[in-house]
Amino acid sequence: MLHSFLLSFRLRNTYKVNTFIYALKSIPGIKRLLPDKLYQNRILKIIGNIISILLEIADIFLGKFLYIFLMIFSITAIYKTNSETTFLHIFIFLTIIGTLINTYMFNPTKDKYYAMFIMRMDAKSYSLSNYFYAILKIIIGFLPFTIIFGLLSKVNLWICLLIPLFVACAKIIITAYNLSLYTKKGIVINENNLMKHIWLFILLFLGIAYGLPALKIVIPSYISVIGMILVILISTFSLKYILNFNKYREMYKQVLTSTNMNAVANANQITKENVLKQININKSLTSKKKGFAYFNDLFVKRHSKLLLKSAKKVTLISVFVIGIILLVISLNEELKGEINNVIMNYLPYFVFIMYLINRGEAVTRAMFMNSDHSMLTYAFYRKPSSILKLFKERLKSIIIINLLPATVIGLGLPLILYVSGGTSNILNYFILFISIIAMSIFFSVHHLVIYYLLQPYNIHSETKNSTYTIVNILTYVICYWMIDLRLPTLYFGLATIIFAIFYSIISLFIVYKLAPTTFKIRI
Repeated sequence: MLHSFLLSFRLRNTYKVNTFIYALKSIPGIKRLLPDKLYQNRILKIIGNIISILLEIADIFLGKFLYIFLMIFSITAIYKTNSETTFLHIFIFLTIIGTLINTYMFNPTKDKYYAMFIMRMDAKSYSLSNYFYAILKIIIGFLPFTIIFGLLSKVNLWICLLIPLFVACAKIIITAYNLSLYTKKGIVINENNLMKHIWLFILLFLGIAYGLPALKIVIPSYISVIGMILVILISTFSLKYILNFNKYREMYKQVLTSTNMNAVANANQITKENVLKQININKSLTSKKKGFAYFNDLFVKRHSKLLLKSAKKVTLISVFVIGIILLVISLNEELKGEINNVIMNYLPYFVFIMYLINRGEAVTRAMFMNSDHSMLTYAFYRKPSSILKLFKERLKSIIIINLLPATVIGLGLPLILYVSGGTSNILNYFILFISIIAMSIFFSVHHLVIYYLLQPYNIHSETKNSTYTIVNILTYVICYWMIDLRLPTLYFGLATIIFAIFYSIISLFIVYKLAPTTFKIRI
């Protein structure tokens, strides 16, 4: 088993290093300076290995730190309940959610396909060695932060030491259950394509984790501890089942393959098939518009289910969250001042929220898969005038889609501000609404602009432009950095509105000038 793990680790590391070199060669201005022999360069491979190891360490510790600090510890300070019981209450229910969406065993990754079906490694030995490595990472990664933040929340030290083991054991139980589903019913779990009822459970447990403490209802500490101990004990039987399971190759063949093709390597094809199922091919659908406006209007109508589905979900969730906040305010007068302060000074936080809910990137991907990958073969499609006309039409469509949840949030924030005590400056109400709309429009423009300027996809809809990825990462980092900013709503809101206006105007000019040479299918 150790030999299988070391071999698989080298395989995974080699894949990461080669991906790093490929990304380096894809950066404009650098790729011409770097020869194809770069993959054989020993020094660069050493650097790549060092980066890979650092990323592995970050994966073990950084994610756990952010998870516990942002989603649990920082939240407990909001509630007027005992910090120890609240910490354990939230942690337990978020752990349940984590076991539903991530056990590692059922995550279809390329390295699993390469190892088991290309290199023909022993499936059981490979699966178990890598699974237990993932479990070990969970325990090691959580341990220092459950101790630090647990003690700060007045949780006993022995309970802090118990928590990482509880998380690992909870995942073991669910893994064994999922393996038994395959044995008894032939059901294969794919963590990249969760079933609908699992999402319902996730929403339910999120409501229990965060909603009940707001109502001053939390599970007593002793019950939480008893529950964790029971999970640890039950996991010993589950562990035995995992060790005795002998159908790993057979199971992974279904997880990783579809119609005798690699589902991981062919994930984009599967995505296309799923997208095609959501397209309305009703021939009676038409439009009274002309030219590119007609072309785009027909695309939006035929893809309305695909384009609007997520936006509608986010809109409903936003209505639910705003309703919960209003209910909490009405039930707990003490929270009014704190919530009012948040609305008046935490507007930068909503930059990150608007970034997360914006559908711009998903919409542009659908545009490429179902339109541009064919149309870009025609010269007229890449003329400056044609590009600008279609860009404007598409921008209108993306803005309208993203305005569904943005309008709800934009109206909800002034309402929460008013109910929580209001403000002496009536402009704050208008600025709150307009700034949220401005953020939505900005991200709509931004995603479409970088799509046209850095069109990243090849004919198979695979991302082949590392610059596009880097820009997306930088956008995420900047938006995430905004979380820590504390600025008055009036001033930050005005700055956001002005920036969104100028960015939109400049973007039209840049797209007109540069897109004819950049808007093309990648090789």
